[in-house]
Amino acid sequence: MELKQEGIYDASTLGGGKMFVLGCQHMFAMFGATVLVPLLTGLSVSATLLFAGIGTLIFHLFTKMKVPAFLGSSFAFLGGYTAVKEFGVGLGMTEGVALTYACIGVFCAGLLYFVLAALFKFYGVRRTMRFFPPVVTGPIIISIGLILSSSAINNCQSNWWIALLAIVIIVICNIFGKGMIKIIPIILGVIGSYIVAACFGQVDFSAVKEAAWFGMPFAWENTAFSVLQNPDWSFVWTAIIAIVPIAFATMIEHIGDVCAISSTCNRNFIADPGLHRTLMGDGCATALAALFGAPANTTYGENTGVLNLTKVFDPKVVRIAACLAIVFSFCPKFAQIIYAMPTATVGGVSLVLYGMISAVGVRNLVENKVDFTNNRNVLIAALILVLAIGINFGPGSITFGKISLSGLAVAALVGIILNAILPGNDFHFTSEYASGKRATAEGQDLPEEFKKPLHDDPKFNG
Repeated sequence: MELKQEGIYDASTLGGGKMFVLGCQHMFAMFGATVLVPLLTGLSVSATLLFAGIGTLIFHLFTKMKVPAFLGSSFAFLGGYTAVKEFGVGLGMTEGVALTYACIGVFCAGLLYFVLAALFKFYGVRRTMRFFPPVVTGPIIISIGLILSSSAINNCQSNWWIALLAIVIIVICNIFGKGMIKIIPIILGVIGSYIVAACFGQVDFSAVKEAAWFGMPFAWENTAFSVLQNPDWSFVWTAIIAIVPIAFATMIEHIGDVCAISSTCNRNFIADPGLHRTLMGDGCATALAALFGAPANTTYGENTGVLNLTKVFDPKVVRIAACLAIVFSFCPKFAQIIYAMPTATVGGVSLVLYGMISAVGVRNLVENKVDFTNNRNVLIAALILVLAIGINFGPGSITFGKISLSGLAVAALVGIILNAILPGNDFHFTSEYASGKRATAEGQDLPEEFKKPLHDDPKFNG
């Protein structure tokens, strides 16, 4: 194994066997969170794995095969899926049909990435990002976790001991674990509580025994195409308006992830291949997945942790992980093992994850030193939080004619509009905003590349 400059290993010198093992490690790192999203929403596990793999390969094509990122299921859209599903059930639809309408909303959210990519390309990153400062995105992210918290508690109530076991395993592994143990606490919590529940006879494996070893990852009736044959257009627009605003938060998350990967790899991916390319790759992967009934995709921090651990930054290794995810998606028996997971296990894990989503929003505000002595910032954050949570746990949605908006959608739109029209918007995006504080928090120095302009083109800097 040849040691490259700055302690970085080149996967091309490792040989096929070691590259395959490294690819398996990347798949293992993303697996727990990726399959948890379809369990929480009711979407297909097999379709999720298939389009996580395909989405990752598409992302690599858009980014000229340069960025070692893996795309897995996004948790940010959970609130949107839940809101649209509940609204559809209230109209007399089955949960499955309502979810297909939600997927249409996610498809449109994926297309929004292309709009932001074009703005970044032609108007510059800093100028565009003034519309999405931390005072807007932070409270939106906090609201997502808080809105979902009630479903986690409901799942835990099926068996609090199993749920608490999952939580304890996650906490111990995350705080005291070393190496890979520290990186994959979620999947270890799932496996540990799953095994204990099975030992006490709380898992039904009958569906696993009956499932075939090979099958198609998705069914036509679960795709967006099936709904579009004879759609309820008012509900289509409701789903779109309820879900699309969430993309503003996920696009900010995407920018932070790309900067974090850049810091980890000591490469300026913001400039080359450019944020406009990474956004288009993420957006295309999300839109395609949604059409076939899979969750929205997003760049995965778990895999950035693996990059930091192994110092192997060759994107080929991540593409191996993507191909392995595609292979596993064609095994229905494997999917049924996931579906057999105890409800309490899902509850315990989701309790931690939903809390972490809100914590990320808090960190977004703290790290970027949002000034809450400024009445402008207090007003924007307060309205976002109260509207998102109040509408969700109150009427559930706000109706304008035939269009219903979820609390999260109303909050996001109000926050973005207020930030744009109120005086005093002094937010200036820099590469340090997205990655510098995260890098120093991990004991790393900010690479010299990040102290330079984000791009040679003055338009890029705005």
